[in-house]
Amino acid sequence: MTGPGDRAWMEMAYGLAAKGRGRTSPNPLVGAVVVRGGAVAGTGYHERAGGPHAEVVALGRAGRRAKGATLYLTLEPCVHWGRTPPCADAVLAAGLGRVVISALDPNPLVDGRGVRRLERAGLRVSTGLLAERNAVLNEAPIKHITRRVPFVTLKAALTADGKIACRTGDARWISGPATRDYVHLLRGEQDAIMIGAGTLLADDPLLTVRHPLWPGKKAVRVVLDGRLRFPPGARMLAARGGGPVLVFAGRGAPRDNARALKGRGAEVVLPPEGSAAWTLDLVLAELGRRQVAALLVEGGGRLFTSFVEAGLADKAVLTIAPRLVGGAAAPGLLGGEGAASVASAWPLRRARTFALGEDIVLEGYL
Repeated sequence: MTGPGDRAWMEMAYGLAAKGRGRTSPNPLVGAVVVRGGAVAGTGYHERAGGPHAEVVALGRAGRRAKGATLYLTLEPCVHWGRTPPCADAVLAAGLGRVVISALDPNPLVDGRGVRRLERAGLRVSTGLLAERNAVLNEAPIKHITRRVPFVTLKAALTADGKIACRTGDARWISGPATRDYVHLLRGEQDAIMIGAGTLLADDPLLTVRHPLWPGKKAVRVVLDGRLRFPPGARMLAARGGGPVLVFAGRGAPRDNARALKGRGAEVVLPPEGSAAWTLDLVLAELGRRQVAALLVEGGGRLFTSFVEAGLADKAVLTIAPRLVGGAAAPGLLGGEGAASVASAWPLRRARTFALGEDIVLEGYL
């Protein structure tokens, strides 16, 4: 059972967990607070993949004060060896009086075993407090650990009439400065950023994370380019501070182009044996195998349409600028056949909006 005071301490633990955003993948974000006599004895959060886990940090800071104290932990402690020892051992060794755990770990190697380990040792354990917070905070690692594919977020800048570019192809800049700054914050939370060949050729983007809150962050830059039209002189290949460049090409792609790209540091990946071309589900499986848990898809319209029609996108972040472009030839966000009726349209669930400068940001789940 949990009491009224437990919620505030767990809220604090979740605040700590969020500080690890963009740095722990494919591990989940976890926070921990040790409380003794109504006062904080130690705090911790998982700062980076391969580093100590939240409860180990918090208990280490609490030291002897952990004896008889209560540990508030956003995620069940692990019971297996990975890059760090089992955290359940550290929890038991601390001499705690009680443990309040928000959510069970969906990792098949844990999944309730951590709680059972603590309870069998005689420790009082409560679970479930604010568990819904963990489901949102760790939506990407939860999908990756249970389905072995990344959580997919579609990001697009739109005009008020739904255009992503003018009829000439010009799209710079639809969004205002505050929104572009927000996009770089969003990029920093991702493991990889994806575009299609059309966006690469039209915009020649860097796809780097350029924000002072993300110094040194390197997201994998993914380009879907079946015919391998990727120019060896593209800015992406010369950008300093960018992450690895991964190009998904078809088996019939020109070998000379592949050699040229490899010479510039890109990795060209061919479809699995027996497949002539990549499908989106195969691409996601390959990225999941490479430990990509959070994927941001930035363009263009054909790629967005493919993800939505295939039911492979999890979330959409749409920035809407107060501009009207017009023109039947100006591309919109989605193409394809589209929905036959409003009732059959793809809904954005749990949608929220907020303003950034003159722009409106719409976020929702598909």
